[in-house]
Amino acid sequence: MRYLLLQDESGLQFVAMPESHMYQLIALLKRLDKEIGKLTIPDRPKLPDVLAECSDLEILDTAHRVTEGLDYVSQLEQRFAALKESEYPLISLLTEIRALQAQLEYLNEE
Repeated sequence: MRYLLLQDESGLQFVAMPESHMYQLIALLKRLDKEIGKLTIPDRPKLPDVLAECSDLEILDTAHRVTEGLDYVSQLEQRFAALKESEYPLISLLTEIRALQAQLEYLNEE
């Protein structure tokens, strides 16, 4: 497992991903960050800042917890699927999110 440290308006977030898929999650977050400015809706979703990736993690503060990668990607998918964007085609972004989501679901089934 690898861990991704993210920071958003609510604070720090830790996401656990299989090592084989961590690169995909980071690339997806960078792509979403790059494309989010092209959305024409006024309430664009806010994406977290990617702060660090590590192989070991011991959380000492009980206020924080680790989110499983599939849960995190599923939350992303729900947020982007709910957007009422009429100008910018969200299909490509949703396709990328859903592809990673499907891969993680497959890994969980094995």
